[in-house]
Order: sequence, then structure tokens, then C-alpha cells
Amino acid sequence: MKKIGCIFDWDGTVVDSGRTHEFTWIELAKSRNLKLIDNFFDITFGKRNIEIITKYLKWTDDLSLAQEMSDQKEALYRSIVAEKGVPLIDGIEQFLQSLCDAGIECAIGSSTPRKNLEVTVEKLGFGKYFKVFAASEDVSNGKPAPDVFLVAAERLGLQAQDCVVFEDSVAGIQAGVAARMKNVAVSTTNSSDFWRRAQVNPKERADLIIENFLNLSAVDIKKMFV
Repeated sequence: MKKIGCIFDWDGTVVDSGRTHEFTWIELAKSRNLKLIDNFFDITFGKRNIEIITKYLKWTDDLSLAQEMSDQKEALYRSIVAEKGVPLIDGIEQFLQSLCDAGIECAIGSSTPRKNLEVTVEKLGFGKYFKVFAASEDVSNGKPAPDVFLVAAERLGLQAQDCVVFEDSVAGIQAGVAARMKNVAVSTTNSSDFWRRAQVNPKERADLIIENFLNLSAVDIKKMFV
């Protein structure tokens, strides 16, 4: 069988980090006396910080200041993770081990900064599973553009059509579809019903919808290429 690879979004797909990220955005806003929009976290989930700050929250048009804000927010996030860790999505470690045992290489393709990935991967001891990272700094265009997944595939030494993307956000699935990869929607941030309804839109259509990774194995991934 041809070589295939798996590319994982990080927040909400591998780790259940939503509450921690939401908390750090709230603390950033408080520290700078800035206002958050209603449902800001749901609206901006999966987007890059610079885009969130400038396009969605509209706190500033100054990219240097936006980067400073982003750095402050992520430094707080890393300090929390380093101290307390972060919960995993159910079944993810067993699934990653099954992929490793089957010789399927894995990469991270995320909108999160590289430092966040490095801190969290080290804290979890997941370096044995993920040899390749593609982070927000590695691309000019964030999701729903396919760039981060294409970079991850290139770093795995694979063609895009030989990769499977695991995502929990709409922007992420759109990016995976745009990259012409297989796509698995993980029903953490959005429900299974949501993803089933999304199947009518070719740009948001997942090849597989799962609640978590408890009943998924490398065998299931190989079947996607048969």
C-alpha cells in the first residue's frame, strides 16, 4: 500500500484546550481595557491571532501591536499549560499509537504559534508521535486557506492527496477540502449533527465524522484510500 500521512489540527482536535484559550483572551482584554464581541470565541475559533485581533475584534490595525497582543496572550496560555497541563480528546493517544505502529507518519497543521505546540507536545510526551509541525508562523494565509496543511504534507514528504486531515473547525475542514486531502471532522467544537448538515456544502464536506478517537484505528484510515 502507498505511503499515507495524517495531519492533525491541534486545539480542539488533539487537546481540549478551548476553555484555556478563551480564558487567556478574556485576560488579555482586561489587561488592555479592550472589549470582546459577543460569542467571540465561537466566531474566531480556528483563526490566527493576528486575524482575530485586526479583522474580528478590530482592536488595532497596527500589525506590530497586534503581534504584541498575540504574544502576551500566548505567553499566558503557555504558562498555564506548563503548570497544569491540558486535557486530551478521548482516545487520541491510543489512536496515535495505532498510527505509529502501522507506520503512518503524523504531523501537526495548526493556526497556533509554534512555541505553544512545542510546550504542549513536550508536556504531553507526544514528540514520539509528531515529528513535523506546521504552525501559524509557517504560512502567510491562515485557514480556510489550505497553506498550513500543504506545508505539513510537504514536510512529511507526501502528496496532498495521500494525507488525511483531522479537524474540529469549519475553517479547518474548508482548508482540508481546498488542499484536496481526505478530511475527518471531530465533533468537539461542533456537534455531529452540525457536521452532518454541513455535508450539503462541498467546501465543508468531511469524508468521516467522529465523536472522538475511541473507536478509530489505523485500519480505518487505510480504508479511506482503498
